Amino acid sequence: MRTTRAAPPHLADARGAIVSVSSNGARVPHAGPVPYTTAKAALTAFGKALAEEFGPQGVRVDSVSPGPVRTALWEAADGYGGELAKSLGLEHDQLLAGLPGAMGPVTGRLVEPAEVPGLVAHLASPLAASITGADYLVDGASIRTV
Repeated sequence: MRTTRAAPPHLADARGAIVSVSSNGARVPHAGPVPYTTAKAALTAFGKALAEEFGPQGVRVDSVSPGPVRTALWEAADGYGGELAKSLGLEHDQLLAGLPGAMGPVTGRLVEPAEVPGLVAHLASPLAASITGADYLVDGASIRTV
């Protein structure tokens, strides 16, 4: 956060952008990793506040909030997914097979890691010059609120 707070004066001349990676868990807190979703909610709010503060100086601030991404967090036996499976009395493979249904993406699958950075790159580019203060979900429509 300190680095992010220090960046805008250096980005103003270039009309630069700050893009944070938050989580869809910031919008719908759940009983999963509470410190994680709490921190991500704070990060999203922080970005919105910075957009308001530094937008007049030409600095854009946005966030990207992925849903469950198919990474080692879920797939590694010693990761969060493996630990969650144990706590639920499931085999790790059973948990992985049931995740899309339980988490609700209309795509029927977890987000692929390569699907997130393209949006980050777009938001950081001049093509998004009028976008600021936004939080974009990349979650296969898991969050169904407006």
